[in-house]
Amino acid sequence: MKTVFETELPGLKLLKRGKVRDVYDAGKYLLMVATDRLSAFDVILPDPIPYKGAVLTAVSNFWFEKTRAVIDNHIVSAKPWETDPGNAGYQAARGRSVLIERAEPVMIEAVVRGYLAGSGWVEYQKSQTVCGVKLPAGLKESSKLPEPIFTPSTKAAVGDHDENISYERACDIVGKEAATRVRDSSLALYSTASAYARERGIIIADTKFEFGMAGGKMIVIDEMLTPDSSRFWPMDGYAPGGSPPSFDKQFVRDYLLSIKWNKKPPSPRLPEEIIRKTSDKYMEALRKITGRTLEV
Repeated sequence: MKTVFETELPGLKLLKRGKVRDVYDAGKYLLMVATDRLSAFDVILPDPIPYKGAVLTAVSNFWFEKTRAVIDNHIVSAKPWETDPGNAGYQAARGRSVLIERAEPVMIEAVVRGYLAGSGWVEYQKSQTVCGVKLPAGLKESSKLPEPIFTPSTKAAVGDHDENISYERACDIVGKEAATRVRDSSLALYSTASAYARERGIIIADTKFEFGMAGGKMIVIDEMLTPDSSRFWPMDGYAPGGSPPSFDKQFVRDYLLSIKWNKKPPSPRLPEEIIRKTSDKYMEALRKITGRTLEV
């Protein structure tokens, strides 16, 4: 499988390049293609990660199917190249693309935290809160929270930084009804997914969902519970009081922090060893979560 940094699909009009995904006009629907680009601290890194886009697509599709009973999602076809075998653009994006509903994004990021990590840990040390949610004293880095919490953020454009916000601020941005539906759906999705993942030996420490409106109803869009949007920790390597090993892009974040990068463009090149290990971690996440491997 060829490593893909950007796509140019024959016969299809490119509508948008995101941090990871390229989106094409497919008539009534959209074709969403996951590239091998990797973003860290909201900056797109110059080095693609082999197989990453295919892993993200496979993991997302697994969760989209598994959680339809919780809330519907944007998937029309997980194998667009089979719906239209003569479409050269669909064939060129085989294994890393999905055909999706057109949806109007709900303009907040929906973050659920079950454990204290990342920016949540940084805030907790200062104020004993995360996005305005008061937490018990005495928690350590990576501590399990008394119960999962909804901690939304702004939806930043490419190159900008998401900003953690309170639930009340989320209500101001999208309206109370939409914010409440996003919160309740996010917590329900996290509950379903984390219970399943624990059976597979994985802790979902936190994750991010995106929602949209299509045909008058709210659905999940973009990706779901992938190594890009979540922290996955092996249960057998977990202990509070530090940053556990993970099957996600935290490995790259940790490397970038270790070389004191200022989190602003241009980003540094990644060493071959970091690229290879990151690819291995993504593949391992796919295997552990879905029980499947890629045909590479």
